[in-house]
Amino acid sequence: MSAKFGPAGTGDSFKALGYKTSLQVPQYLVEMGLDHFEYQCGRGVNIGLDKANELGKMAKEKGITLSLHAPYYISMSSVDEEKRLNSINYILASARAVNAMGGDRIIVHTGSCGKITREEALALAKDTMALSQKALDAEGLSNIHICPETMGKVNQLGTLYEVLELCKIDERIIPCIDFGHLNARDLGILKDKNDFENILLEIKNQLGEDRFKNFHSHFSKIEYTTGGEKRHLTFEDEVYGPNFEPLMELVVKHGLNPTFVCESAGTQAEDAKSMKDYYLSL
Repeated sequence: MSAKFGPAGTGDSFKALGYKTSLQVPQYLVEMGLDHFEYQCGRGVNIGLDKANELGKMAKEKGITLSLHAPYYISMSSVDEEKRLNSINYILASARAVNAMGGDRIIVHTGSCGKITREEALALAKDTMALSQKALDAEGLSNIHICPETMGKVNQLGTLYEVLELCKIDERIIPCIDFGHLNARDLGILKDKNDFENILLEIKNQLGEDRFKNFHSHFSKIEYTTGGEKRHLTFEDEVYGPNFEPLMELVVKHGLNPTFVCESAGTQAEDAKSMKDYYLSL
């Protein structure tokens, strides 16, 4: 086992290299020297199960693993009961699609706090998460891991603590640690190796060895304001962090096998390769 690296979606180089359809993604990733792909369903799960199956077969032949980003409009913490329970249907649709691809992780935004307290929002999200896990099990999709994501805006549900609490609902739930988001919501908190290690050890302390070893991760440099995340940047940026090198050093030090999905703005494949190259050099 070793860490895996890939882009969220295809990035600018996909079309520049002459690729056109999602079924060409596995070949594109091989050309880029990567081994993972996060299929984007942020605006809805619009891929048919047959096409998902075909993509999965081609990815498997090329040694590419797959995950899927569930729709952005999922709100596990909504005070509107209908909206909150609808989130379960979106999670099910995402799980069906990634299962057809031969993948087993869906990445989920948990929602916002709105006009309620963080504690109330977390309690609602925990209930939705438990119902979602039950729904997956009832549908025969108990192999699919829901991965709640740490979020970048201060008013969103998704601090490290909140995500780890959601993961305690069921041992199959894996945290998606977005280091760019954590850095942005706390205004540049990730400066050195200790800052990263504190996060990693918190996963271990709260969730145990297995999820510490195999967590999911998003990584990019992100511009932020006092409200947190403003926009995704590329690794060329030297003003905002975080830098990936200290994290790669810790992954090697602790013998971890996470999946890193790069969300840079347009250069996500190239930046994922920079992370992978540095990791392999260690």
